[in-house]
Amino acid sequence: MQKLASLTPGKFYHIYTRGINRENIFFVDRNYPYFLELYAKYIEPIATTFAYCLMRNHFHLLVRIKTEQEQTFEVLLSTSEQSREAETSKVLDSTQQFSNLFNAYAKAINKAYGRTGSLFEGRFGRIEVTSKAYFANLVAYIHRNPQKHGFVEDSREYPYSSYSAILTTKPTRVKRADVLAWFGGQDAFQVLHQNEPDTESIRYLIEEDVYDA
Repeated sequence: MQKLASLTPGKFYHIYTRGINRENIFFVDRNYPYFLELYAKYIEPIATTFAYCLMRNHFHLLVRIKTEQEQTFEVLLSTSEQSREAETSKVLDSTQQFSNLFNAYAKAINKAYGRTGSLFEGRFGRIEVTSKAYFANLVAYIHRNPQKHGFVEDSREYPYSSYSAILTTKPTRVKRADVLAWFGGQDAFQVLHQNEPDTESIRYLIEEDVYDA
């Protein structure tokens, strides 16, 4: 297992975690959109998302951590003139925001299902993506994970990933244009998702193979 990297502003990361003792973290369909609502609240202020896949006992993300300047600029765009001075002084800690997301979700799940204790297993995994050459294969790996673990026969039909959002023209928070550019266009995006991605080239990014279902 690699040593967990810190989340450095301006860098890209493959982020993942699973349920404690490999237990489920999503129990019914409504849990998935609720998690994404919390994700928008806690993570969008500090990271840009390029791909995600949520499965019943684990998930994968590909994100870029925003710089202090990017955080400040977005606050300036979204707040009133009277509150800008106070708000722009609040630079958020990226690692803490992920922890806040997991804690908020776990608290809601524990309350809804009468459970206690931890929902997620330890600290969340994060591996820095150091080359754009790996991006396309990592995105395809993330999207194909439900098929790899036997949740569906065809991962392109799986509803809780960013695959369909990248192919449509509907509004999305995922950076669609950037992802398609990594593949060389929509046709190449679809072709690579039809076959197993080159996992050998991204072995260091998925070495735990996060996680057998």
